[in-house]
Amino acid sequence: MILVTAFYALSFMPFYILALLANLSPTLVLYGVSVFATFLYTCTNPFIYATSFNPVKKVLLDKLLCKKISEQASENVARQT
Repeated sequence: MILVTAFYALSFMPFYILALLANLSPTLVLYGVSVFATFLYTCTNPFIYATSFNPVKKVLLDKLLCKKISEQASENVARQT
């Protein structure tokens, strides 16, 4: 969670600083770069979760391996017989 928070702060800080400066001086060119950094954070955030947190990693691996019969479904079949 610290990694996500730090990445959020680093990605959005230039946007907020440059947005403040753009209000003071409308000819600022770096505003577009800061907007790109904020969108980059939004796109990379799911990948940070997927690689960092074990519960998310487990669910994604299960989906990638295309498990067709889940444990719960196999338990239901065993109970019915």
